[in-house]
Amino acid sequence: MNQMTYAKHDMQACIIACNHCHQICLQMGMNHCLETGEKHVEAKHFRLLMNCAEICQTSANFLLSGSLQHSLCEVCAEICEACAADCERIGEMDECVRACRDCATTCRQMANIRH
Repeated sequence: MNQMTYAKHDMQACIIACNHCHQICLQMGMNHCLETGEKHVEAKHFRLLMNCAEICQTSANFLLSGSLQHSLCEVCAEICEACAADCERIGEMDECVRACRDCATTCRQMANIRH
């Protein structure tokens, strides 16, 4: 595979990971966290979860549009890492932790691709 093929593969993997993370964070927040209550609905945690969902959707949209502004992927990775750590701290959110970490990994890879 040449460099362009790797870039397209990496971009597709990142779009998939971002969309998945957006879906999981939104579902976990609006269902699991709101229904579980207590520490799951602490303002800091819930806000971070919703911010993570939003930045993931925005990052996927940028990539889907063909934008070369991959610096947004670096920001997305940072927020996903923070969200994963907070979900791990809260507990009972393993699916969200995995989705956030996967997204952070693929976003870091995209951020490192130079066009």
